[in-house]
Amino acid sequence: MSFRQPATTETSSKKISKETLQNSLKIIHYVKPHKTLFFLGLIFLILSTITALLFPYLFPLLIDLAHQKKVHLIPFNGGHLINIYTRVELIKYITVLLIFQSIVSFGRLYLFAQTNERILANVRHDLYNKIISLPISFYEKNRIGELSSRITTDVIKLQDALSIDLAEFFRQILTLIGGIAILIFISPKMTLFILTIVPIVVILGFIFGKFIRRKSAEAQEAIANSNVVVEETFQNINIVKAYTNEWFESNRYYKKVQKVKAVFLRNAVYRGSFISFIIIIMFGVIALVLYKASGLLEAGVLGDAQLLQFIIFTVFIGGSIAGLGELYGKLMAAFGASDRIMQILNLPSETETKPISIHKLNGNIRFEDVHFNYPTRSDVDVLKGISFTVNKGEKVALVGASGVGKTTILQILMRFYNIQKGSVTIDGTSIYDMNVQQLRANTALVPQEVMLFGGTIKENILYGKLDATDEEIMMAAKKANALDFIQKFPEKFETVVGERGVKLSGGQRQRIAIARAILKDPAILFLDEATSALDAESEKLVQSALETLMEGRTTIVIAHRLSTIRHADKIIVLNQGKIAEEGNHHTLSAQQDGLYNYLLKLQYQLN
Repeated sequence: MSFRQPATTETSSKKISKETLQNSLKIIHYVKPHKTLFFLGLIFLILSTITALLFPYLFPLLIDLAHQKKVHLIPFNGGHLINIYTRVELIKYITVLLIFQSIVSFGRLYLFAQTNERILANVRHDLYNKIISLPISFYEKNRIGELSSRITTDVIKLQDALSIDLAEFFRQILTLIGGIAILIFISPKMTLFILTIVPIVVILGFIFGKFIRRKSAEAQEAIANSNVVVEETFQNINIVKAYTNEWFESNRYYKKVQKVKAVFLRNAVYRGSFISFIIIIMFGVIALVLYKASGLLEAGVLGDAQLLQFIIFTVFIGGSIAGLGELYGKLMAAFGASDRIMQILNLPSETETKPISIHKLNGNIRFEDVHFNYPTRSDVDVLKGISFTVNKGEKVALVGASGVGKTTILQILMRFYNIQKGSVTIDGTSIYDMNVQQLRANTALVPQEVMLFGGTIKENILYGKLDATDEEIMMAAKKANALDFIQKFPEKFETVVGERGVKLSGGQRQRIAIARAILKDPAILFLDEATSALDAESEKLVQSALETLMEGRTTIVIAHRLSTIRHADKIIVLNQGKIAEEGNHHTLSAQQDGLYNYLLKLQYQLN
């Protein structure tokens, strides 16, 4: 399971495909619950734009009033609704209009902010819920950084589009239409002259602007490549220092930085050329308009105030056209972002993000002729006809070299992957007929490398049973041999473990994980080499805690240290994806030519 590769910065500036447009427009259904606020915001947007257009129309009328000319506004029934005789009267109207403009502008911003933040909160929550409900195979095909980018970068682009760009886009269109309408009212002849020039300017501006956006995308790609070096170096800083390769990483980053510098300097020339182009065109158009208008003024066709009105509205229209070009690029980027968001939201979920009532399983496991290969490596058969049974309460150990399929068996039992052939049942029911969350609620895993959450010890133990009492948490810690070291911390159970549990030792992390599993009280327990990375003292404490945890539970143990599985009810020896031997420690170690005996002797020699 995967989604289409997200558009890079470079491709996002290119033409949006029909599929992308249709997919990204699906985000509109998030507007429906807030449609009243949205449409109220649109009304305030229209009122704000109209009042903004009235100012450049009214201000030049001060010139007519200064020349003792009467001003008449809004023709009606053979006369005018508004007749102004002095500059003071006009200023009063302008003041009222300013107050009205401030009110509707506040209303527009407030209503759109209310609508947008509610929409974005829902998008963020749904996107996060969708990602955590997708299967493990999805995470194998998609990098965590890209998924994080969907929630952060893409949602921010969508936020900018909804809160600023979309409203501004509508405002600029209204300004353009309203400005042209007023120009026609002032002088149809001059308006026709401008409308023959403007389209040419717009086309040239869009062509040049598209070229600049493409070059900007190349610059962003160069930055991204340099950031890869930074990320890799910081993540592997221990290796860098251990091999004294700081000079190598410094040179590697220097080369990337030089490339970034070269790209940005080249783009500076392009941007400077573009700005010069805009200045020449804009002032050239204004010069032509002034020349044409001055002729009409000389002929008495236009008055002083009308000339000034015409010039101001021409600038308004030019600004709107320039703004539309920039906003178009931003909205296209937002379309790409919403498309990538919808790609994830449209994926089928594996689980639901709501509490469930747990139905306890007995824990009788049966594998029958199971064949399996990983989705990302379909040409490699990991399991080749595996069959075995584990009865309720039994402790079964899986033994074999690395890569023979031990961990794969655990992953299949937790339904992280689907088998290609055969059957896997628990209590006589296929695991694929069970609710996946019910299945996992009955299992617990203690891995070799425990990753804790960055909160407190209490929060990490509580993850096994979210409604557990303090007494239950303390009892679980005691059974896991963790209570003693927890009590030695000044904050005790409120001690913050740090990111991924870095403030605790390996043995302490293991015992926290065991306490979490004890609190969960699973029917089936999986131990994946839980003591292989510990020192002798820590191993003794952890092994004792594991013995407590395994009591009365169906347990499958993966162990490289064969001494830890001597008392297992059954040992299954895997080799090349098949079961090579099966029995207890006594029977298998007695087979002189057996694989288990060989592994036992080999480990004894190494020790």
